[in-house]
Amino acid sequence: MIADLLTTVLVLAGLAFFAAGTLGLLRFPDVYTRLHALTKADNLGLGLVVLGLMLQAEGPAMIFKLALIWVLVLAAGATAAHMVAQRTWTHGEFERRE
Repeated sequence: MIADLLTTVLVLAGLAFFAAGTLGLLRFPDVYTRLHALTKADNLGLGLVVLGLMLQAEGPAMIFKLALIWVLVLAAGATAAHMVAQRTWTHGEFERRE
């Protein structure tokens, strides 16, 4: 009962961070602040969702798989954000919306 409630709270909090990251992607003025908002919020959101799902896992193998997925997504997100920022910096496509 308590695990189910905590799972629900963690997953909903994770979804709120996903929504905040998406809002930052749509509303912030330039590429760098958009990337920052998206990667930070999505990483925390996924971490909360994974934590919530770990409470419902059937064993250590499932917990390990969920943790591995989170670590791989963290690495992929950081790599992709770095590549986008580097491309923007080197090609001078810095866009600022007013």
